[in-house]
Amino acid sequence: MAIIEVVPSSLEAGLEAAMPTGVDYASIRYSETRTEEIAVRNGVVEPVRTATDGGVMISVWAGGGFGYAATSDLSARGLAEAAARARHWAEATAGRGLVEFPPLQHQVGTYVSPVTSPWDVTSLADRVAILIGADAAMDIDDRIVDRVAGLSRADTDSLILTSGGGRIEQSIRNTYPSLRATANDGANTQMRTLGRGAYVGQGGQEVLTRFGFGDESAAQVATEAIELLEAPNAPTGTMDLVLAPDQMILQIHESIGHPLELDRILGDERNYAGTSFVNLDMFGSYQYGSELLNVTFDPTVEGQLASYGFDDEGTAAEKRYLIRDGILERPLGGTVSQHRAGIEGVANSRACSWNRPPIDRMANLNIEAGDQSEAELIAGVENGVYMATNNSWSIDDSRNKFQFGCEYARVITDGELGPVVRNPGYRGISATFWRSLNGVGGSETSLAMGTPNCGKGEPNQVIGTGHASPTCRFSQIEVFGGDS
Repeated sequence: MAIIEVVPSSLEAGLEAAMPTGVDYASIRYSETRTEEIAVRNGVVEPVRTATDGGVMISVWAGGGFGYAATSDLSARGLAEAAARARHWAEATAGRGLVEFPPLQHQVGTYVSPVTSPWDVTSLADRVAILIGADAAMDIDDRIVDRVAGLSRADTDSLILTSGGGRIEQSIRNTYPSLRATANDGANTQMRTLGRGAYVGQGGQEVLTRFGFGDESAAQVATEAIELLEAPNAPTGTMDLVLAPDQMILQIHESIGHPLELDRILGDERNYAGTSFVNLDMFGSYQYGSELLNVTFDPTVEGQLASYGFDDEGTAAEKRYLIRDGILERPLGGTVSQHRAGIEGVANSRACSWNRPPIDRMANLNIEAGDQSEAELIAGVENGVYMATNNSWSIDDSRNKFQFGCEYARVITDGELGPVVRNPGYRGISATFWRSLNGVGGSETSLAMGTPNCGKGEPNQVIGTGHASPTCRFSQIEVFGGDS
């Protein structure tokens, strides 16, 4: 990694500056992110945006206190000043913190995103040409009034050094393709996308192939936008609901992921993004969902958006069950939160950038596949709706009551998919919604996707999370359409 070749000597000096007598643990985390954003809108190439952002976070534990400080000045003086600020805050908080020195580790290891077809071997003109073709493929009807094909990528290299000899190097390559077609006829406007930004993952050009990004999928997006324009509104009532993977990921994200974040359960998000209906007494016994619900935290999935070898506290990533056979087993809490709560968690302490401290975040949060085909799931519905692709969401501060809208839907009658309907939505309560799960698709229905822009924390941190899910079926859900 180029980053590791450029800065190791200065980082070693910064770590030494953070380690005078009396310091229990110190770490220095360097990260550099390089981004590129390209888009073609209605046949016009938008200005290409590129950025590079890098710097260091120094963390110190001393005498029961904790302090950290960030800097983009990698000179000896800059690092020494940051180390002094971190030590100052550690001394100032000694005896006043929520936790004594936690069992932080000194790991040695590397992680590199799997990339079979790097973007760097292509020219900017080649990347733009892909989008020009996709944009043109959406120009199928005069009623398509807006169309956008986009491609973003982010390359992040990081190095963590710890006072006990830890050294972790990670190189992550993320690719984010997108398609959007908007159709209009008078007062009726409908939008269709390629997964609403969820078809993202680690890798290079192969990510486009993984999700079928190209002229054919672009034409399909536009065709479905016109279908929606001509369709009636979705029905309203209590009925069965079949959710496609690209809608399931937000359902997982909002009503499993956020409620299980341990710092939220401990009250850390109370004045910003709310708390959780989950409490510590629930782990090990609470019936979170039906026996078909199995949810894992797994940053080891190859190619998924939030895969890594180690979290930003230096804990090795491993697959762990959060919910098994419907029973809640463990929270999404890193080493510090686990020490506070006295409960086992996972390696999910993550920071969005060099100038943010790591906090408890979702990484790859996945529903394990079942054994039913999508045809079998639909065949089990007498009266219901199939919905795909989220376009709106609302959930209360305890992550319990929710309402979601989707882009695309089809009615299901007597086990058969019927006509397309528009403006579909559904609502429920997390504490009971997952118990209504009565069908889980097999691995052939599952897709590993992600949400690239999850926000949390003060100051705010926007980070990517991965989610994989098969198609799932729920019984007797409150469904509504645009006429409601």
